[in-house]
Amino acid sequence: MNQCDFDLLVVGSGPGGQSAALQAAAYGMRVGLIERKPYIGGVSLQTGTIPSKALREAAYLASRFAAGGMRQAVHGGSPVHSGFLGEAIGRKQRVIENQEALLLKRLMASGVMLLPGEASFADPHTLVLRRPNGEQERLRAGVIVLATGSRPRRPADVPFDKERVLDSSSILKLRWLPGRLLVVGGGVIACEFATMFAPLGVEVELVDSHPHLLAYLDGDIQQILEAEFLDMGIQLHMQTRVTRIRRDGDRVSLTTGEGHSLEADVLLYALGREPNYTGLNLQAADLAPDDRGWVRINAQHQTAHPHIYIIGDLAGRPSLASTAMEQGRRVVNHAFSGHQPEAAELLPMAIYTIPELSYVGRTERELHEQGVDYVTGRARFAETARGQIIGADRGFMKLLVDRQQRTLLGVHIIGESASELVHVGQLAMVCHASVDVLAASVFNYPTLAECYKSAALDCLRQLST
Repeated sequence: MNQCDFDLLVVGSGPGGQSAALQAAAYGMRVGLIERKPYIGGVSLQTGTIPSKALREAAYLASRFAAGGMRQAVHGGSPVHSGFLGEAIGRKQRVIENQEALLLKRLMASGVMLLPGEASFADPHTLVLRRPNGEQERLRAGVIVLATGSRPRRPADVPFDKERVLDSSSILKLRWLPGRLLVVGGGVIACEFATMFAPLGVEVELVDSHPHLLAYLDGDIQQILEAEFLDMGIQLHMQTRVTRIRRDGDRVSLTTGEGHSLEADVLLYALGREPNYTGLNLQAADLAPDDRGWVRINAQHQTAHPHIYIIGDLAGRPSLASTAMEQGRRVVNHAFSGHQPEAAELLPMAIYTIPELSYVGRTERELHEQGVDYVTGRARFAETARGQIIGADRGFMKLLVDRQQRTLLGVHIIGESASELVHVGQLAMVCHASVDVLAASVFNYPTLAECYKSAALDCLRQLST
């Protein structure tokens, strides 16, 4: 092999790895993309974001069907919803295959060399690639980007079996609808799956040690979400600690700290994820995880070796596909041009529960703690023609506006298309536009985007007093 086989080696083909590889290829660099799985796309495409959202679509259709007067049939486990699951699984697979084909075509057209196999460090500039056929080769690169993602946390005392006791990856392979589902956890993944299965006629119980679901959310959004859970028939066991999980034949049971027992056909354990350093042999590169299990990086995502970068889930929060893609682009710019654009501070967050929710900026809780003088503008989907057409009874938008500067400090939305609507507010915040701009804007009619005008006018009424 040559002294330096590649300008850039990327380990992991998820969103961050793809972005880094494509950006470097655009600079004319020699790029190798290493993937140990027999497919490309990483967790986001294969076992996480895309497949779960494809399954969500079937559940969403079922929830709309229920809202149209068939809620009793839905919660009675009507056979039509087993058909929904089969159709959703087929749809999910088609989406994955199509996305994978498009990604492969783009990588090949850009000149990125795909390297199937498992990578491990031999020294800080050299990776040993173990091919699927058992052969090994040593590859050297001037820059190395680690983008191997994260995996579900699997404590040793939880009897995972891929049949009845599942994590967020294995539940996507479920081919039948359980009558009862226990969800352990109250975070994003737990909440998303709970609202996917409930509309399909599954009796769902969620157990979590916290007082509320997704405690970092805006208070109004949180209350609406919990009301939606209860409306779907999801039983919430909050401030409840799980002490034991056990499988007994076709049943799974858990025991709480108070000594109570809950049973179901299937249990989803969704309490956290952990970095996926498996097989990388970090020690050979003089890298080591800290006390919390993560390799330290600086603001440019560099490790102790400036030519080794870590991005995506492997870099820790916020662990989003969108931020991973931006990180991939940025580290390549930094490595090969010496220039790195200023990091985006306003990151939109979306949670694909039913209903979905999204936000950008600060919450009222944070503004109170920081002593900021602000006003709150509210708008309800049900007060728009579009909201009435689609039956968005609880859809809601909140704008937080600085009283002196009149600029947006936060946007919080729950309801249909929240993940799309939030970008209007995000751009207004990035451009430091005043709330007057939103109030003076004309939005298509009938649309949910009209809520921006209504909420902005609500703010102006308060600012004028």
